[in-house]
Amino acid sequence: MLNFVNGKELLEICRQQNCSISRAMIEREIRYFSSDEESIRARMRHSYDIMKEAVEEGQTQEIHSMGGLIGGEAKKITARRKETEPICGSMISKAMSYAMGVLEVNASMGLIVAAPTAGSSGVIPGVFRALQEEYHFSDEEMIEALFNAGAVGYLITYNATVAGAEGGCQAEIGAAAAMAASAAVQLMGGTPKQCLEAASSVIGTMLGLVCDPIGGLVEAPCQKRNAVGASNALVCAEMTLSGVGNLIPFDEMVEAMYKVGRSLPYELRETALGGVAATPTACELCGKCIQ
Repeated sequence: MLNFVNGKELLEICRQQNCSISRAMIEREIRYFSSDEESIRARMRHSYDIMKEAVEEGQTQEIHSMGGLIGGEAKKITARRKETEPICGSMISKAMSYAMGVLEVNASMGLIVAAPTAGSSGVIPGVFRALQEEYHFSDEEMIEALFNAGAVGYLITYNATVAGAEGGCQAEIGAAAAMAASAAVQLMGGTPKQCLEAASSVIGTMLGLVCDPIGGLVEAPCQKRNAVGASNALVCAEMTLSGVGNLIPFDEMVEAMYKVGRSLPYELRETALGGVAATPTACELCGKCIQ
């Protein structure tokens, strides 16, 4: 059975088969789940359709989150981009806005794809839609790239965690951004090795990020962190494609992330008892006082 449980094994399969990470992941899914390729692609196509719809909803609808902490921020980023030259350029401005909008959809109980989690659900759609619009990739090319992202997410989940309650926000936003960066590198013609280098770079630059949701809600600071995660993914992809590698291999970086996450005090792992969630203003916003 074609399978891999770490980045080293994945790269070896890609080398032996002379294939992309996406192709290796598709073959694994076919054999592991005893399914046919068209069925697997159809499921991924459905996921991408949901991502696109969530991005669109975040840009066009009046959204009010359940907790009342966010809503309308994505449209503000888009409005500025349309009015003037964004300070960070069109690509990152789009990725930020789209990622933030998807979080608004999630926080208002709308339909999203938890890739890899609901709290980080804006990163991949934000990056993918921005790349697709800027470079005119087809939907099928984006769906192919989603298999690359899926492979990275699978490896992080298998060897570490993507849960904020277990590993902090580095495990959620960090994993989502690593997935997006790897897929972006493949889309732009990078090698499998470069894909995992970009993913490793992302994790390294987000190492130690805590999970401290105000009021215990997946709204703030989650929304802005999705924007930063999307931006980080594009920055790390660009560095990698420019020939700037990463000193620490992907597998070692994932292990380091897991160890750091497990070392975080419980107050900083999705309990809303520490970090920004424990500030006086945050306590006032959620109508509670944390002693």
